[in-house]
Amino acid sequence: MLHYGEYEMWDRGSKKLPRIRRITHTVVAQLDVEFGYTLKIQKCKGQMLSFCIEHPPFLDEHGAIVPPFVGEVFINSNSYFFYLGDCVWSPVHDKIGAWRFSTYIDSLCVADKTIQLLPKVDMEDNFDW
Repeated sequence: MLHYGEYEMWDRGSKKLPRIRRITHTVVAQLDVEFGYTLKIQKCKGQMLSFCIEHPPFLDEHGAIVPPFVGEVFINSNSYFFYLGDCVWSPVHDKIGAWRFSTYIDSLCVADKTIQLLPKVDMEDNFDW
């Protein structure tokens, strides 16, 4: 694992990976904040990488709980960089909690990290003016 935590916003259409802003296990939940991890995978060309993002329970547009996000990627080089992450979208309150990111190559876990999304604290709410 190269790094994990909060990232600059990622252009999913680009081949460039997002840049790390802050290495951390906790991220304040705000709209469009990007978080996850980056891996450098070597000597695995031709293998399949699979991933899973387990997230707090939130509902889809039909009122059903959204299942974990899963997918697969073909590793096409011997020095392969991979970003696994997500960003916060509206409504923010149901995204707060533990987000577990796991990556596997041929069923072997090569990375596993949990990042906590924390509620934003308004400092004015903490004082009696």
